[in-house]
Amino acid sequence: MKSINIIGGNTLCGEVSIQGSKNAALPLLAATVLIKGVSVIHNCPRITDIFHMIKILESIGCKVLFTGNCLKVDATDITNTALPEEYAKLMRSSFIFAGALLARKKEVSIHYPGGCVIGKRPIDIHLDAFSKMGAQFVEKNETIYANAKKLTGEEILLSFPSVGATQNIVMASVLAEGNTIIRGAAKEPEVTELCSFLVKAGAKIQGIGTEILKIEGVPCLQEVEYKVVPDRIVAGTYLLAAVATKGAVFLENAPVDHMNSLLLMLKNIGAKIHLEGNNIFINGEGANKSVPYLETEVYPGYPTDLQSPLMAVLSRAEGISVIRENIFENRFRISGQLNRMGAKIFVKDNHALIYGVEKLKGMEVTAEELRGGAALIIAGLMAEGSTKVAGLSYIERGYEDIVRDLKCLGAKIEKG
Repeated sequence: MKSINIIGGNTLCGEVSIQGSKNAALPLLAATVLIKGVSVIHNCPRITDIFHMIKILESIGCKVLFTGNCLKVDATDITNTALPEEYAKLMRSSFIFAGALLARKKEVSIHYPGGCVIGKRPIDIHLDAFSKMGAQFVEKNETIYANAKKLTGEEILLSFPSVGATQNIVMASVLAEGNTIIRGAAKEPEVTELCSFLVKAGAKIQGIGTEILKIEGVPCLQEVEYKVVPDRIVAGTYLLAAVATKGAVFLENAPVDHMNSLLLMLKNIGAKIHLEGNNIFINGEGANKSVPYLETEVYPGYPTDLQSPLMAVLSRAEGISVIRENIFENRFRISGQLNRMGAKIFVKDNHALIYGVEKLKGMEVTAEELRGGAALIIAGLMAEGSTKVAGLSYIERGYEDIVRDLKCLGAKIEKG
């Protein structure tokens, strides 16, 4: 198993540019299926999940060219509506192809999605919405077969503001007959990005960025060129790494407007932050306060994807911190690995109690999911001695090259 080796104790200092957003780019790739022509996506991150999505696109008949960070998808001819089980099982985000293929080809077959171990992500919200719009489903051997003579616009109330369900319904709606209203829609930047991409391609969507989306179906979409927003989770990871090492870091090309909850929390624990356009300067020298209580929430609240890296930071804060995880029930799995390094974390149900300790010790640990892997790297940067983080493949699902970036900031870090 590939690993990352870290010698802890170095203060991070310098500047790094933030890659394109994983969570924004993945639905854009699925949305290219809606366009009978060429889509050009700039600032697309070169990460494992993107390459898996490319394999899915190619398997259904798309022609894909990925040069640097520019990705071109020609979806003129869709020759297959069955997604390969291999990639569907690897990625939960593969299910967002369902809405696009139902809209474009009126059928799809897809294996139940897989991915990380952070918890359940039920797809019943997606299926209920598709059913209301006219789709029918058959389930066999963990594969869902769906078809629709036609999709018609409906008023859909989401029981939870699911990002994936919102994106899937939007994609199904843009080519449907009539009008669709989504109430209780997710407001995450990744939903806004998808809607903006589709509007640029000719879709008619109102209420972008709000919990009520109104979509008027159109006969077809046009070719489009679009630039992916920078990754707020990668930017947040590097800000937390700076705080963890009491460093001073300049982030270039950061999505500042999408990071308010994180920036407020960092200020509350003692970090000094200066914003300059799309750039962030952070000085973490005095950031050693605990967090009395924090909850992960849907956007614009504190993101669940940055809960594990924050837990690593708080393991050495002064005093006691409390985190409540409201999104994914298994996000606290990382606590066991951190405790092996000397942290003092107690978990009960969806609450974590974190007692700050004086030091962490380096050792061999294993990443079991993407953001937990980033948290272990942060812990390794803080720890005394050498840390080996196994499970690099998980980390590469969301970070283009976290070793390169942290090395640029002065970390002693190498791929094993």
